[in-house]
Amino acid sequence: MNIVGIIPSRYASTRFPGKPLVDIAGKSMIQRVYEQAKKAKSLSEVFVATDDARIQEHVISFGGKVVMTSETHQSGTDRCFEAVNKIQGITDVIINIQGDEPFIHPEQIDLVASCFNSSDTGIATLAIKMKTSIDLFNPNIPKVIINKNKEAIYFSRQAIPHIRGVEQSEWMNRFTFYKHIGIYAYRVEVLKEITSLQQSSLELAETLEQLRWIENGYKIKVEVTDFESVAIDAPEDLNKLVAFL
Repeated sequence: MNIVGIIPSRYASTRFPGKPLVDIAGKSMIQRVYEQAKKAKSLSEVFVATDDARIQEHVISFGGKVVMTSETHQSGTDRCFEAVNKIQGITDVIINIQGDEPFIHPEQIDLVASCFNSSDTGIATLAIKMKTSIDLFNPNIPKVIINKNKEAIYFSRQAIPHIRGVEQSEWMNRFTFYKHIGIYAYRVEVLKEITSLQQSSLELAETLEQLRWIENGYKIKVEVTDFESVAIDAPEDLNKLVAFL
C-alpha cells in the first residue's frame, strides 16, 4: 500500500498572513512540518500543496517537494485532492497533515496510517484525551465522541456529551472526553467522493467539514494518541509554542 503525505499550505491566512514562512528558531514553519512528516515510517513521499509562488520557491530551496494548486479551494481536503491528481504514480492513501503544527510527531502520522491495515477504513483521524476543563469548554477546540468500534459518532465545538445534573467543574471527573486532532487520512477513491459533496447543515452550523462526511454516511475511524499537538492559528500562538517546547 502506497501512502503519501500532503501538507496543504496557504499564504493568505486571514488571522496570520504568511504563516507558513514564519521563522521558528531558524527554520520556517512549513519546513519544520515537512521535516517531521518525512520522519514517518509509513509515508513513501511527502508533498507541500500550495497556491502561492513564495511558498513553492521556499519549499524547493530546502529540498522539499511541492505541488501548485488552485487559489479557490475552501478546505485542505479539496487541496489534497487536486494535489494527488498531479502526483505521478499510484497512490492508495493520502494523509492530510496540518501545515501549522511544526512539531507534529511522526508517530501520529504512522498511527493514523495504521488504520488502513483494515480494508474497511475509508477515512481516519486522531483524538487525544482531554486534560483540562479550559480546553473542554473552549469552542475553538473540537471534541469527538467515539463508539466501541473506534468510529466517530459526532464532532462538536461544544463539550459533548452533556453530563446532566452535575456541575461543569466536575465533568472531567465523570467522563473521558476526547479532543480531536486535525490530521485526516483517506483512501483516494473516498477522497474523490467526499470532495464532490455539497456542504451539509451540520457542517455549516459547527464549521467542521468532517460533519459533512458523517452526515452523508461515511465512517471515520479514530485512533487515540498520547501526543499533544500545538497548532499556530495566530501570531500570539507563537508564545504558546515556546511554552510547549
